[in-house]
Amino acid sequence: MANIDKLVTRLALEATPVKPAPHPYMLSLKWIAAAVLYLSVSLILGGLRPDLAVKFLNPWFATEITLLSGIFIATTLSAALLAFPDLHQKRRLALAPVWLFGLFVFILFFAWLADTPPAPLPVHSMECTMSITFMAILPAFWTLYSLRHYASTHARLTGSVALLSAFSVGAIWLRLHENTDSIIHVIEWHYLPMLVIVVLGMWLGERVMKW
Repeated sequence: MANIDKLVTRLALEATPVKPAPHPYMLSLKWIAAAVLYLSVSLILGGLRPDLAVKFLNPWFATEITLLSGIFIATTLSAALLAFPDLHQKRRLALAPVWLFGLFVFILFFAWLADTPPAPLPVHSMECTMSITFMAILPAFWTLYSLRHYASTHARLTGSVALLSAFSVGAIWLRLHENTDSIIHVIEWHYLPMLVIVVLGMWLGERVMKW
């Protein structure tokens, strides 16, 4: 009996303390704060579109930016919840981006109808998608790297949501930076690529989040 007590005491002393995982709200808040800092620095270095103050007087533009920011926050929180096997019993909150994306499509449709006569198309096209993707690389990296330390049981969905969160950062940056009014251009080259990001996120999620 004495030997068992000594063994238990020795094992207890040798055990490495495990740091409790942060609450998903705190985890998402950390990612949001990092993204806001990253976005602010990028806009300071790259500059804002010269007519931004006037553009925010346009209700469709202001609503678009508000919803896009909401999508970023919702996908970031969703990724944090999906990092845990039980989603912290907040399944509805984890799926909130679905409803926001639906509302976003609705607003873009009416913004397209309101664009009469249509604003002229910019001379560039795919460059916008490439710029957004480039801006999304860093937030995508730190989010996926952080998610590897948790135990998600929804790897494909988590990967998709994490990449959508990062892509939203790039999309916000470009809308605040690029002097473009064509809603057709914005839909085609800023937002439709999100469908590709969903598939890419599913692929990355399966490979990055293995435990």
